[in-house]
Amino acid sequence: MNGPLPADLLVFWIIGAALAGLLFGSFLNVCIYRMPRDLSVVAPRSFCPECGKQIAWYDNVPILSYALLRGVCRHCGNRIGLRYPLVELMTAALFGWAAGRYGYSIDTLKWVVFEALLVALFWIDLEERLLPDELTLGGTIAGFCFSVFVAAPGLLGDLLVPGPHPVSRSLLNAALGGVLLALPLWLIGAAYRRLRHREGLGFGDVKLVLLIGIYLGFEKGVIALMIGAVAGSVLGIIYIVLTRKDASTYELPLGTFLCAGAMLVPLVFP
Repeated sequence: MNGPLPADLLVFWIIGAALAGLLFGSFLNVCIYRMPRDLSVVAPRSFCPECGKQIAWYDNVPILSYALLRGVCRHCGNRIGLRYPLVELMTAALFGWAAGRYGYSIDTLKWVVFEALLVALFWIDLEERLLPDELTLGGTIAGFCFSVFVAAPGLLGDLLVPGPHPVSRSLLNAALGGVLLALPLWLIGAAYRRLRHREGLGFGDVKLVLLIGIYLGFEKGVIALMIGAVAGSVLGIIYIVLTRKDASTYELPLGTFLCAGAMLVPLVFP
């Protein structure tokens, strides 16, 4: 599973990846709703969160069903959250972008898995201020496994493991990326908790950064954190001012912004 595609086949590859993203985005919506509530993502079948009625397959077609139903439940008439089509479209766009950037290769598989994890974490943190271990730690393990087959970027691994040892170098880059990014964040959070006697940085954010570093390596991980931190700071201040929230107590969904920054990096800086 490797190699460039002719232009005409690449178009079909991108379209196929985007369609797969639509379908997978529908599953991610299930995860986003159920994981914070400790519900199985496998059973029962999809149901309306308002009335509890099971959703028929023809009412569960990505994007199309939402449009045909005009954004309301067939059974109870309550609004279906706009998040549902947004997640499907977001996942489709990211999958198609990754397929176009990396072509027919295992690299594409690695990055669509990464993007799917981040989409789910983005929305769960935004809605629930929660980053489930199933996604952060499970994704970290998956990312470390991917580094056996897809080289994890990083200058430190190149310096510490010279010569023909690509797998060892990739594994070291992944491990260093995760640890070197997550450890300072954990120390900052621990120091804040000790000084202010309250949580300022959740441990879920640390595990998210570990995930990001494993996939992106140290240098690109820093870029992702910078994008996320700047965006979070600017948009957070604007939101606090417009809504007149108390800046000392408002809990910014930092993980959401970190996910957004990390989504862009492998697509913009391959």
